[in-house]
Amino acid sequence: MSPGLPADSNRPFFVIGCPRSGTTLLQLMLHSHRRIAVPAETRFLLPAYTARCDFGDLQDTENRRALAEWITGRKATKFRELGLDAAEVVDEIVAGPPTLGSALGIVFRAYARKTGKPRWGDKRPSYSQHVLPLLRLFPQAQFVHLIRDGRDCVASLKEMPWFKHDVHHAVSYWREAIDAGRRNAARLGPGAYYEVQYERLVADPAKELTGLCAFLGEEFDPAMTEPQALAQRTVPTRKKWHKLTHDAVTAGRVGSWTDRLEPWELGLAEAAFGGRLTDYGYEPSGAPRPSAAQFTRFTTTVTHRRLARRKAEIRDRLQRRREPGPVECRLHLDPPASTRALPSASS
Repeated sequence: MSPGLPADSNRPFFVIGCPRSGTTLLQLMLHSHRRIAVPAETRFLLPAYTARCDFGDLQDTENRRALAEWITGRKATKFRELGLDAAEVVDEIVAGPPTLGSALGIVFRAYARKTGKPRWGDKRPSYSQHVLPLLRLFPQAQFVHLIRDGRDCVASLKEMPWFKHDVHHAVSYWREAIDAGRRNAARLGPGAYYEVQYERLVADPAKELTGLCAFLGEEFDPAMTEPQALAQRTVPTRKKWHKLTHDAVTAGRVGSWTDRLEPWELGLAEAAFGGRLTDYGYEPSGAPRPSAAQFTRFTTTVTHRRLARRKAEIRDRLQRRREPGPVECRLHLDPPASTRALPSASS
C-alpha cells in the first residue's frame, strides 16, 4: 500500500502513454479487477473541456441538460459504447453538481455502477499531454504512465491503419510522451504519478500489477493477469491491431522492432531518443546515425508539433478567463482521498 493512500480509495485515475505502448492491455487488466471499471477509449472528456465555455453557466439547469445531451447524443463521443441509458444519464447530470467535471464524472460513475464496481478510471494515450486539464477537472486524480521501448512503439504505429503520419511523427510521439512523463512525475509526486514498463508487465504480470494496485490503494486481484477472457467479449475483432489481447499475456512482441524498422528509421529513432532509451534500460542497437537531411526533417516535425501545442495552451489560457463557473468535479468520494498538495492550474 502506498503511504498516505487509504485502503479502497475511490479516486479516479487515468492510464496514459505513447500510442501502441500497451495501454489497451493495461486497460483490460485494470477492468478485470473486481473493484475497478475502465471503459474502452471514450471521446468526450477532452472535447467537453475544450468546448466548456459553449455550455454557459452550469448553475442553469437547461445548460446542464444541453451539456448532458451533447455528451450522450453525439456519435463522436462514443457514449453509446458504454451501454448506458442516455436519458437516465442526462437526468443524473441535470440533478448533479453544476460543474463540468461533475457531469463527466457522473458518466464514468454510471458506467462503473453498471459493471457493479465502485471505482472508475479512463484510458487514452493522448492524455499524457493533457494532465493539467485533467487535474482541473479531477483534482484528486492519479495517473498511470505505461512505457514501452520507443522503437517498438514506432514500428507498431507505422502499421496502424488509423495512423496518418510518417515515421518522423511516430518518433516524436514517443519522445513527447517520455518528456511529458518526466514533467508529470516532478509535478505530481509519487502519490499521484506511477510508471509501469510494458516489458516487465508482460514478463511478470502478477508482480507488476501488485505494485500498481499498491499505488492505487487497492488489493491485487489475480483476475487481472488473465484479461484475455474480457478482451474476447469486449474488444471487436474488426480492431485487428488489438487482436493479441484475445490471447494470454505474452512477451512475444518485445523487441519486434528488429524486424519491423528500416535501418534508417532505427538510426533516426535512436538518435532522436538519445538517453531516454537507456534511462529505461533499453539498449541501443548501434545503428548508424541518420543523414543530415533525415534529421533536419525530424527537427522540423518537432518544431511544428511544439508550435501546435503552444497554440493550444494559449487558447486554453484565454478560455479560462471567460469560464462561466468552476470546472472541478464535486462528486463525493468515499473514503476521502489523500490530502496531498496539488499544483496550481498555471504551473
